[in-house]
Amino acid sequence: MSAAAAIELVGVHRLFRSDREGEVAALAGIDLSVAAGSFVALLGPSGCGKSTLLRVIAGLDLPDRGELRRGDPHARSAMVFQDAHLLPWRDVLANTELPLELARQPAAERRAAAADALARVGLSDAMRRYPAELSGGMRMRASLARALVTKPQLLLLDEPFAALDELTRMALDDALRRLWRESGLTVVFVTHSIAEAAYLAQRVVVLSRRPARVVLDRAVALPEARRAELRADPGFAREIGILQDALRRGNEES
Repeated sequence: MSAAAAIELVGVHRLFRSDREGEVAALAGIDLSVAAGSFVALLGPSGCGKSTLLRVIAGLDLPDRGELRRGDPHARSAMVFQDAHLLPWRDVLANTELPLELARQPAAERRAAAADALARVGLSDAMRRYPAELSGGMRMRASLARALVTKPQLLLLDEPFAALDELTRMALDDALRRLWRESGLTVVFVTHSIAEAAYLAQRVVVLSRRPARVVLDRAVALPEARRAELRADPGFAREIGILQDALRRGNEES
């Protein structure tokens, strides 16, 4: 694999078996290379296999055929899900330091690291609040801080903002992109929102309906600096049209 690649998938297939449907193919020969330090969005219809692909990348699931290669086999990765999964009996600081606590890091060190991660996501003033006292956007920021506290090289996000209102979602898009640019992380972001994929990513990989195949792998033709006013730009509308057409074609594939 290329020395500049963080991860590479070659001919990845994934099958599931159920009593009702028998053998079901989720992924059908996925080839994908993600450059170190890049931001890639996986876009596709609901149920197409996006989350399965992300789990394979994370090492939480194994392909039935094909291969996952890592540029650095020792690189740390972290994953953020649609549900923040915060422990209700722990405050925000204690939730954020949990991965370091499980790794038996000394208390003072892990609390300092958790406070720093919360500052990066704009939650310094909420460290002593409990999850029930937070808005949906704040809970997701806390979940993101918990992922960042381990200082991962690879950040994987599975539709983390899908359940949020549009204004909160756009604010978190901006926060995530700022974190990515500041940290040099490699980011793989799953979404079913065409606008979110176009706004966030350097590259968008469009998947077909199940079993997932790559329909389009496109470098987004937008400025590297993204601000809210970009969403009204004709170039943004053009990118959305291209991605929408690829989604339509992928949905028509048998």
